[in-house]
Amino acid sequence: MYTLERAETFSQDIKKSRFVAHAAPVGSEDEAKAFIAAVSDPSANHNCWAWRVGQAYRFSDDGEPSGTAGKPMLQAIDGQGLDGVAVVVTRWFGGILLGSGGLMRAYGGTAAACLRAAAKMELIARIEGEIIAGFSDLAVLKARLGALPDLIVVNEEFTTTGAVLTVALPQAAAAQANRLVTDITSGRAFVRFGDG
Repeated sequence: MYTLERAETFSQDIKKSRFVAHAAPVGSEDEAKAFIAAVSDPSANHNCWAWRVGQAYRFSDDGEPSGTAGKPMLQAIDGQGLDGVAVVVTRWFGGILLGSGGLMRAYGGTAAACLRAAAKMELIARIEGEIIAGFSDLAVLKARLGALPDLIVVNEEFTTTGAVLTVALPQAAAAQANRLVTDITSGRAFVRFGDG
């Protein structure tokens, strides 16, 4: 599964109507709604949209005939194996009716072309973990953790004796990280990943 690295834009004219697509990575329904609000153009005839974040998804035809805009756009997202993505296709009507099939091709095709042009990155399922370490182990521990691929230190909170590191990493790497922390600190650090 993939998502977008950054926002992307694509535009085309179809039978005198102007279609402009904006796509971006989103992590939640609220982020999707904020993106839609930010790129929608109130001067346009229609701002149709679709988004997917995991199992959650929504789409809107924004006044176009039902099923002719939002659903083909969602199919463009799903058809390219994307997740955590929102797409808005804005249309300025050019005076020529496209019909239901034409609208579906125009909206779905504009969204698909925008998504194809976008830089993508693989989505890696991550779990969060907590590492509690003393000051004497902290510098070496942080340096060695930094060498683990795909491990991110989300937060570092200092205590009177050391620090609590909140880290996120691929689930498959949790056991390796646990062993690494135990070996470096000779068992002095406390490690917990997921709910365990």
